[in-house]
Amino acid sequence: MRIYLSSDMEGTAGVVDWSQCRHGQPEYAYYRTLLQAEVNAAIEGAMAGGADDFLVNDSHSTMSNLRPDELAGRARYLSGRHKPLYMMQGLDASFDGVFFVSYHGSMSGERATLSHTYNPLAISEVRLNGVVAGESGINALVALGYGVPVLLITGDETTAAELEPFCPGAVAAVVKSSVSRFAADSLHPEAAREVIEQAARTAVEALPSAEPPRIELPATLTVRMRNPDLAEMATWITGVERDPADASTVRMTDTDPIRLYRTFITVVLLTRGIAE
Repeated sequence: MRIYLSSDMEGTAGVVDWSQCRHGQPEYAYYRTLLQAEVNAAIEGAMAGGADDFLVNDSHSTMSNLRPDELAGRARYLSGRHKPLYMMQGLDASFDGVFFVSYHGSMSGERATLSHTYNPLAISEVRLNGVVAGESGINALVALGYGVPVLLITGDETTAAELEPFCPGAVAAVVKSSVSRFAADSLHPEAAREVIEQAARTAVEALPSAEPPRIELPATLTVRMRNPDLAEMATWITGVERDPADASTVRMTDTDPIRLYRTFITVVLLTRGIAE
Protein backbone atom coordinates (compact mmCIF):
# COMPACT_ATOMS: atom_id res chain seq x y z
CA MET A 1 0.00 0.00 0.00
CA ARG A 2 1.54 3.24 -1.21
CA ILE A 3 0.92 6.58 0.51
CA TYR A 4 1.83 9.97 -0.92
CA LEU A 5 2.37 12.68 1.71
CA SER A 6 2.51 16.40 0.93
CA SER A 7 3.81 18.37 3.91
CA ASP A 8 3.42 22.07 4.55
CA MET A 9 4.31 23.67 7.89
CA GLU A 10 1.87 26.37 8.99
CA GLY A 11 -0.59 23.77 10.27
CA THR A 12 1.84 22.27 12.79
CA ALA A 13 0.70 22.47 16.42
CA GLY A 14 2.46 25.44 18.06
CA VAL A 15 3.29 27.33 14.86
CA VAL A 16 1.69 30.81 14.85
CA ASP A 17 4.23 33.17 13.26
CA TRP A 18 6.11 33.38 9.97
CA SER A 19 9.42 33.54 11.87
CA GLN A 20 8.80 30.01 13.16
CA CYS A 21 8.58 28.48 9.70
CA ARG A 22 11.14 30.33 7.59
CA HIS A 23 14.75 29.39 6.99
CA GLY A 24 17.25 31.69 8.64
CA GLN A 25 14.99 32.72 11.52
CA PRO A 26 16.17 31.87 15.08
CA GLU A 27 13.11 29.80 15.99
CA TYR A 28 12.90 27.86 12.74
CA ALA A 29 15.31 25.11 13.81
CA TYR A 30 13.06 24.16 16.72
CA TYR A 31 9.72 24.30 14.88
CA ARG A 32 10.98 22.20 11.99
CA THR A 33 11.47 19.40 14.53
CA LEU A 34 7.77 19.66 15.44
CA LEU A 35 6.85 19.40 11.76
CA GLN A 36 9.11 16.39 11.33
CA ALA A 37 7.47 14.67 14.28
CA GLU A 38 3.97 15.25 12.85
CA VAL A 39 5.01 13.89 9.45
CA ASN A 40 6.42 10.82 11.17
CA ALA A 41 3.26 10.40 13.23
CA ALA A 42 1.23 10.29 10.01
CA ILE A 43 3.58 7.71 8.52
CA GLU A 44 3.59 5.58 11.66
CA GLY A 45 -0.21 5.65 11.85
CA ALA A 46 -0.43 4.62 8.21
CA MET A 47 2.01 1.78 8.84
CA ALA A 48 -0.16 0.56 11.71
CA GLY A 49 -3.08 0.55 9.27
CA GLY A 50 -1.23 -1.54 6.70
CA ALA A 51 0.67 0.92 4.48
CA ASP A 52 4.26 0.01 3.69
CA ASP A 53 5.57 2.41 1.04
CA PHE A 54 5.81 6.20 1.36
CA LEU A 55 6.85 9.26 -0.62
CA VAL A 56 7.08 12.56 1.27
CA ASN A 57 6.95 15.67 -0.90
CA ASP A 58 8.32 18.60 1.14
CA SER A 59 6.01 21.41 0.00
CA HIS A 60 6.78 24.32 2.34
CA SER A 61 8.74 27.44 1.37
CA THR A 62 12.14 26.31 0.01
CA MET A 63 10.85 22.73 0.23
CA SER A 64 13.84 21.54 2.24
CA ASN A 65 12.52 21.44 5.79
CA LEU A 66 12.74 17.79 6.80
CA ARG A 67 15.70 15.58 7.71
CA PRO A 68 15.70 12.57 5.37
CA ASP A 69 17.46 10.24 7.80
CA GLU A 70 14.82 10.91 10.45
CA LEU A 71 11.80 10.07 8.30
CA ALA A 72 9.77 7.12 9.56
CA GLY A 73 8.98 4.13 7.40
CA ARG A 74 12.13 4.52 5.32
CA ALA A 75 10.12 7.02 3.29
CA ARG A 76 11.48 8.44 0.09
CA TYR A 77 11.99 12.20 0.30
CA LEU A 78 11.21 14.60 -2.55
CA SER A 79 12.64 18.03 -1.79
CA GLY A 80 13.76 21.21 -3.50
CA ARG A 81 12.06 24.03 -5.41
CA HIS A 82 10.98 24.42 -9.05
CA LYS A 83 8.89 21.27 -9.21
CA PRO A 84 6.51 21.16 -12.20
CA LEU A 85 3.67 19.93 -9.98
CA TYR A 86 4.78 21.97 -6.99
CA MET A 87 3.07 20.73 -3.80
CA MET A 88 1.86 17.61 -5.62
CA GLN A 89 5.07 16.65 -7.39
CA GLY A 90 5.66 12.90 -7.45
CA LEU A 91 2.05 11.80 -7.23
CA ASP A 92 0.87 9.31 -9.85
CA ALA A 93 -1.76 6.61 -10.24
CA SER A 94 0.41 3.98 -8.51
CA PHE A 95 -0.39 5.50 -5.08
CA ASP A 96 -3.32 4.28 -2.99
CA GLY A 97 -3.90 7.45 -0.99
CA VAL A 98 -2.83 11.05 -0.33
CA PHE A 99 -2.04 12.70 3.03
CA PHE A 100 -1.95 16.50 3.50
CA VAL A 101 0.10 17.15 6.66
CA SER A 102 0.42 20.51 8.44
CA TYR A 103 -1.80 22.34 5.97
CA HIS A 104 -3.44 25.73 6.66
CA GLY A 105 -6.56 27.71 5.79
CA SER A 106 -7.15 29.88 2.74
CA MET A 107 -6.49 33.60 2.50
CA SER A 108 -10.18 34.54 2.38
CA GLY A 109 -11.76 31.85 4.53
CA GLU A 110 -12.66 31.74 8.20
CA ARG A 111 -9.97 32.59 10.77
CA ALA A 112 -6.96 30.33 10.32
CA THR A 113 -3.45 30.75 11.64
CA LEU A 114 -1.01 31.96 8.96
CA SER A 115 -3.74 31.71 6.34
CA HIS A 116 -2.79 32.22 2.70
CA THR A 117 -3.38 30.65 -0.69
CA TYR A 118 -0.04 29.94 -2.32
CA ASN A 119 1.14 33.56 -2.35
CA PRO A 120 -0.40 36.05 0.12
CA LEU A 121 1.26 38.96 -1.64
CA ALA A 122 -0.55 38.23 -4.91
CA ILE A 123 -3.69 36.18 -4.24
CA SER A 124 -6.69 37.30 -2.19
CA GLU A 125 -9.05 34.41 -2.88
CA VAL A 126 -9.41 31.25 -4.94
CA ARG A 127 -12.69 29.49 -5.68
CA LEU A 128 -12.99 26.05 -7.22
CA ASN A 129 -16.32 25.63 -9.01
CA GLY A 130 -17.61 28.55 -6.98
CA VAL A 131 -16.51 27.24 -3.57
CA VAL A 132 -13.72 28.91 -1.57
CA ALA A 133 -10.67 26.66 -1.85
CA GLY A 134 -7.48 26.56 0.14
CA GLU A 135 -4.31 24.86 -1.01
CA SER A 136 -5.79 21.48 -0.08
CA GLY A 137 -8.75 21.88 -2.43
CA ILE A 138 -6.59 23.18 -5.27
CA ASN A 139 -4.09 20.36 -4.76
CA ALA A 140 -6.93 17.84 -4.81
CA LEU A 141 -7.21 18.55 -8.54
CA VAL A 142 -4.02 16.56 -9.05
CA ALA A 143 -5.30 13.70 -6.91
CA LEU A 144 -8.46 13.67 -9.03
CA GLY A 145 -6.41 13.59 -12.22
CA TYR A 146 -4.62 10.45 -11.06
CA GLY A 147 -7.71 8.90 -9.48
CA VAL A 148 -6.19 8.78 -5.98
CA PRO A 149 -8.30 9.53 -2.87
CA VAL A 150 -7.24 12.14 -0.32
CA LEU A 151 -7.32 10.22 2.95
CA LEU A 152 -6.00 12.61 5.61
CA ILE A 153 -5.54 16.29 6.37
CA THR A 154 -3.90 17.77 9.49
CA GLY A 155 -4.06 21.36 10.79
CA ASP A 156 -6.78 23.52 12.35
CA GLU A 157 -10.59 23.31 12.04
CA THR A 158 -10.78 25.78 9.15
CA THR A 159 -8.29 23.75 7.13
CA ALA A 160 -10.31 20.59 7.68
CA ALA A 161 -13.59 22.30 6.79
CA GLU A 162 -12.23 23.79 3.55
CA LEU A 163 -11.23 20.36 2.21
CA GLU A 164 -14.57 18.73 3.01
CA PRO A 165 -16.54 19.97 -0.05
CA PHE A 166 -13.94 18.47 -2.39
CA CYS A 167 -12.89 15.37 -0.42
CA PRO A 168 -15.79 14.52 1.91
CA GLY A 169 -14.30 11.20 2.96
CA ALA A 170 -10.96 12.56 4.19
CA VAL A 171 -10.17 12.11 7.87
CA ALA A 172 -9.21 15.31 9.72
CA ALA A 173 -6.61 15.47 12.48
CA VAL A 174 -7.27 18.84 14.17
CA VAL A 175 -4.23 19.77 16.26
CA LYS A 176 -4.96 23.42 17.00
CA SER A 177 -7.77 25.93 17.19
CA SER A 178 -7.10 29.22 15.45
CA VAL A 179 -7.80 32.33 17.52
CA SER A 180 -6.71 34.70 14.75
CA ARG A 181 -4.30 34.76 11.83
CA PHE A 182 -1.41 34.98 14.29
CA ALA A 183 -2.65 33.10 17.35
CA ALA A 184 -3.81 29.56 18.09
CA ASP A 185 -4.63 27.24 20.95
CA SER A 186 -2.50 24.19 20.14
CA LEU A 187 -2.43 20.70 21.56
CA HIS A 188 0.76 19.68 23.32
CA PRO A 189 3.09 18.33 20.59
CA GLU A 190 2.89 14.81 22.00
CA ALA A 191 -0.91 14.94 22.04
CA ALA A 192 -0.94 16.36 18.50
CA ARG A 193 1.17 13.47 17.28
CA GLU A 194 -1.16 10.98 18.94
CA VAL A 195 -4.17 12.57 17.21
CA ILE A 196 -2.40 12.48 13.83
CA GLU A 197 -1.20 8.90 14.25
CA GLN A 198 -4.67 7.63 15.12
CA ALA A 199 -6.30 9.62 12.31
CA ALA A 200 -3.78 8.27 9.79
CA ARG A 201 -4.44 4.71 10.90
CA THR A 202 -8.20 5.23 10.67
CA ALA A 203 -7.87 6.80 7.22
CA VAL A 204 -5.79 3.93 5.84
CA GLU A 205 -8.02 1.26 7.33
CA ALA A 206 -10.98 2.90 5.56
CA LEU A 207 -9.19 2.86 2.20
CA PRO A 208 -11.44 0.18 0.63
CA SER A 209 -14.36 2.63 0.67
CA ALA A 210 -12.35 5.75 -0.23
CA GLU A 211 -13.06 7.65 -3.45
CA PRO A 212 -11.11 10.21 -5.51
CA PRO A 213 -11.96 13.88 -4.92
CA ARG A 214 -15.49 14.95 -5.88
CA ILE A 215 -14.79 17.84 -8.22
CA GLU A 216 -17.07 18.27 -11.20
CA LEU A 217 -15.35 18.57 -14.58
CA PRO A 218 -14.80 20.74 -16.46
CA ALA A 219 -13.60 22.62 -13.39
CA THR A 220 -13.16 26.37 -13.02
CA LEU A 221 -10.69 28.18 -10.79
CA THR A 222 -11.62 31.79 -10.06
CA VAL A 223 -8.67 33.73 -8.68
CA ARG A 224 -8.98 37.19 -7.17
CA MET A 225 -5.60 38.90 -7.25
CA ARG A 226 -4.48 41.67 -4.91
CA ASN A 227 -4.73 44.30 -7.67
CA PRO A 228 -5.64 44.68 -11.37
CA ASP A 229 -1.99 44.73 -12.49
CA LEU A 230 -1.52 41.19 -11.20
CA ALA A 231 -4.73 40.08 -12.90
CA GLU A 232 -3.64 41.61 -16.19
CA MET A 233 -0.30 39.80 -15.97
CA ALA A 234 -2.07 36.50 -15.30
CA THR A 235 -3.94 36.83 -18.61
CA TRP A 236 -0.63 36.53 -20.46
CA ILE A 237 -1.01 32.79 -19.82
CA THR A 238 -3.06 30.85 -22.37
CA GLY A 239 -6.43 29.87 -20.96
CA VAL A 240 -6.57 32.59 -18.30
CA GLU A 241 -9.26 35.21 -18.83
CA ARG A 242 -10.21 38.42 -17.04
CA ASP A 243 -13.49 38.42 -15.14
CA PRO A 244 -15.56 41.19 -16.83
CA ALA A 245 -17.21 41.99 -13.50
CA ASP A 246 -13.99 42.52 -11.52
CA ALA A 247 -10.71 43.94 -12.83
CA SER A 248 -8.74 42.06 -10.16
CA THR A 249 -10.19 38.61 -10.88
CA VAL A 250 -9.28 35.99 -13.48
CA ARG A 251 -10.78 32.63 -14.41
CA MET A 252 -9.47 29.41 -15.93
CA THR A 253 -11.49 26.34 -16.92
CA ASP A 254 -10.36 22.91 -18.08
CA THR A 255 -11.63 19.36 -18.49
CA ASP A 256 -8.21 18.06 -17.40
CA PRO A 257 -7.72 18.72 -13.65
CA ILE A 258 -3.95 18.33 -13.77
CA ARG A 259 -3.63 20.77 -16.66
CA LEU A 260 -5.88 23.20 -14.77
CA TYR A 261 -3.64 22.88 -11.71
CA ARG A 262 -0.53 23.55 -13.79
CA THR A 263 -2.13 26.65 -15.31
CA PHE A 264 -2.86 27.92 -11.81
CA ILE A 265 0.72 27.23 -10.67
CA THR A 266 2.00 29.15 -13.69
CA VAL A 267 -0.13 32.11 -12.61
CA VAL A 268 1.34 31.86 -9.11
CA LEU A 269 4.92 31.79 -10.38
CA LEU A 270 4.48 34.51 -12.99
CA THR A 271 2.81 36.99 -10.62
CA ARG A 272 5.24 36.30 -7.79
CA GLY A 273 7.89 38.52 -9.32
CA ILE A 274 5.80 41.68 -9.54
CA ALA A 275 4.09 40.99 -6.20
CA GLU A 276 7.37 40.83 -4.34
